[in-house]
Parts: sequence; structure tokens; C-alpha cells
Amino acid sequence: MSTLTPAVSKNSKILALFAISCTAAVGLVHLLTKDRIEIQAQQKLIKQLNQIIQIDSHDNEMFRDCISAPVDNKSDLLIDVIYRARLNNAPTAAAIKTVAPDGYNGNIELLIAVNIDGSVSGVRTLLHKETPGLGDKIELRKGPWIKTFSGKKVLDNNDNRWAVVKDGGMFDQFTGATITPRAVVKTVKKTIDYFQANQASIFAIDSNCGIKK
Repeated sequence: MSTLTPAVSKNSKILALFAISCTAAVGLVHLLTKDRIEIQAQQKLIKQLNQIIQIDSHDNEMFRDCISAPVDNKSDLLIDVIYRARLNNAPTAAAIKTVAPDGYNGNIELLIAVNIDGSVSGVRTLLHKETPGLGDKIELRKGPWIKTFSGKKVLDNNDNRWAVVKDGGMFDQFTGATITPRAVVKTVKKTIDYFQANQASIFAIDSNCGIKK
């Protein structure tokens, strides 16, 4: 036999109805905002891609022309998505979303664009947990350092310039924060090497990701 008083039973029912109503409201809000969130994410991606790959170097929709699986990845480069740029159907560049796993505070997500000639078109930091005021200078809004990669190439397997100045290279480190730029430089070089070794395969595979029409 139930020991609940009528008042307690009534309150329990009210709380249950309230919980159900809240859950339904959250679900409705999600449905109503889902398309808007996807559109905003698409617009952000397009903006990022156009920042690192010149608009006049492609006439395709890069955010649709992409592959999600790594191609012949024999290195330890962590590849998420590759966005491809083409002009008159001819490959011109690719933007590779990857991760520098050895930042000071963990993973640093990067979007690295490489031209068909092997030169860097541009680099942007997407996400990181580096120390504010020190390692966060890898963000464009914190300083121009990330732009120093643009136009640079890896000359050969023994190109020792691809390091921070402290290690004898050509890229500045940050005062009090050498680990962060060192991790980014290392990953940008790996990305260039990967792209150079797999260009043909990267552009031959059918798109298997991105937003469908």
C-alpha cells in the first residue's frame, strides 16, 4: 500500500509533467535552431577557407569538395578532413584540417592550406588550450605569427629551416612559450610533406564529406 499522502502524490505528478514539458521544449528548440546552426557553421568554414586560399585560385565550392578519410597516410599526421580547391577542374590547392598533438596544453587543431606547387597558402588555428598571453599567440586575433607560414616551402628532406629560431630554424618562438610554436611548425611541415607525397590521390577520390546540395 502506498504511503504517499495525496499532497505529495500531486506534487510528484506536477514535477513529472514539468520535467516532460522542459524536455519537449528543449527538443523543439533544437529542431528549430538546427538548420541555423548548420548554416552558421557552413558560413564560418567558407570564411576560413577563403582566408587561407585565394578566392581567384578556385571556382569550386571547397566546403563540398572534400574527403574525410586520410589518403595513403604513412606518417603520424592526424588528418580529419581535406578540402580541395580547383580552377576550371584543375587542382590548385588543398586545405587540410589536422592536429598538432604536442602543444603545451594538448591538441592544437589547425587548418593548413598548401598550393599545388608545395608552398603554404595559409594556416589558421581552429582550437587550442594554450596559455593565455603566451601560447595563444598562434591565434590570428592575438597576433600575426600564424601568417608567417604563407608562401614558404619545404626545400628537401634536410630542410632544417622548419624549426623555431631557438632550434636553429626560421620561425620566431614566443617569449616564455617555445613548445607551442614548435608544435605548430612541426605539424605544418608534416602537412606539406604529406600533401606533396599524395597530391594525385587527394584530388582523384570522389567527395565523401561536406554539406550536400
